[in-house]
Amino acid sequence: MASVASTYARAFADVVLSDRLNADHSIAELRTIASLLAESSDLRRVWENPAIPADQKRSVLDAIMERDKISKPVRNLIAVLIDHRRIHFLNPIIAQLAKELDARLGFAEAQIISARELGDTEKREFESQIEKLTSKKVRASYDQDPSLLGGAILRIGSTIYDGSVRGQLERLKAAISS
Repeated sequence: MASVASTYARAFADVVLSDRLNADHSIAELRTIASLLAESSDLRRVWENPAIPADQKRSVLDAIMERDKISKPVRNLIAVLIDHRRIHFLNPIIAQLAKELDARLGFAEAQIISARELGDTEKREFESQIEKLTSKKVRASYDQDPSLLGGAILRIGSTIYDGSVRGQLERLKAAISS
């Protein structure tokens, strides 16, 4: 499954970049289609049913595209997925596409978990420090975990930086016990 999602994601990333499309907008459009599929079992059955002719499936797709003002490149990707009976891979393709575009556009995705709500100034400071650390632009998401007691945990890719009070106490406990 990962290779199927990766193949389509790389191909569509090529389209997004070569046609200078807005990457965030294209991903949002794909998520709109994924949401429609998740909400409508009838739509899913039509697009996944091999007995329904491809032109009828594309007619349904075109009606949705017209109604929701979806761009032609996104429409074409969905049509290819329908034609090749890969529409059930849409969510993994979207996730892989977001990662692919972030990598190509020089973004680092960071998850920041703090003990309390961070203010805008603190968020900007975190993002600035991450940009210095990674030499990339940052897309940060923020979560709260009061059990950290204080400080924060930063996750960039598979690397975790634990600056929380809880983490410091656990390291101190491990040092004392050994």
